[in-house]
Amino acid sequence: MFVFGLPGSVQGFDPLFLVLAALALEAVAGGLRFPSAPHPVGIIGSLVAVFDRWLNRESSSEGVRFVFGGMVVLIVVTACGGIGWGVGWLTRAQPFGWGIELVLATLLISQRSLHGHVRAVADALENGGVEEGRMAVAHIVGRDPASLDCHGIARASIESCAENFSDGVVAPVFWYALFGMPGLLAYKAVNTMDSMIGYRTPRYRAFGKAAARLDDLLNLIPARLAGLLISLAAIAAPSAHPAAAVRTMLRDASRHGSVNAGWPEGAMAGSLGLALAGPRSYPNAVAEDSWIGGGTPDATAGDIHRALRVYVFACLFNAAWVAALFMLR
Repeated sequence: MFVFGLPGSVQGFDPLFLVLAALALEAVAGGLRFPSAPHPVGIIGSLVAVFDRWLNRESSSEGVRFVFGGMVVLIVVTACGGIGWGVGWLTRAQPFGWGIELVLATLLISQRSLHGHVRAVADALENGGVEEGRMAVAHIVGRDPASLDCHGIARASIESCAENFSDGVVAPVFWYALFGMPGLLAYKAVNTMDSMIGYRTPRYRAFGKAAARLDDLLNLIPARLAGLLISLAAIAAPSAHPAAAVRTMLRDASRHGSVNAGWPEGAMAGSLGLALAGPRSYPNAVAEDSWIGGGTPDATAGDIHRALRVYVFACLFNAAWVAALFMLR
């Protein structure tokens, strides 16, 4: 636990301090940008795409494709964990090595960027109507935007806010706090692979199965923690309902098609008095999921703003548990 930058090291930083600094820096700067250098997630994605082209052949049996998919997961996670180990070593061994780790951690946490994407949907709905709302929401969801009316657009953005709070904020912080940079990079590798090949389509049903199952496993605790943080945030956020958030999360999380996404989405639905999830159209399929939450499905741009207020407080509570752990150390 807390592998690198242990207290007492002459040059190292406690990783809990570094992740707090990364959260603060990302909240202010909105994620660092280096135009001449690729983003770490983009590098991971390019590597996965190469393996997909080489190994995921339609002529191969599903058994062979499953084995190859498992090999890809093992190779990519091992490589990312090794790079993380090297970065952690620099943090401890070099006077300014911590700066590299801080920048990398900031790049791999998505607080402000998620807020910006979700807010853009609300602004588009308010200022440009349904067509502009569809274009804005297409940047953050995989469903068919043409099938969405104004309520569907609002629901989709709120669901994305809740689910990506878990995947893009809570989980990276959780695995970084436990295992330092190797934990963070390994998690982002798995999460990236799941988003690229973890689909139940004929092409990826076997090849991406290992990535999808490992992603489910790594998000088991963070997703439930995210639901708890959203419920706590409802105490502080105006017009939110913390008791309903907890009640809806516990009652409806299992109704979601994902083993994890129902927890943050259930908490968000209950806190806002909405019904989320439900039947959804994707480019090649229709998901006939149950509704989560007992409120209205007619979400509006105003509800997106309410969700963002809950999200901001949830991010603060996420930093608070790390700060509390840091103080106890």
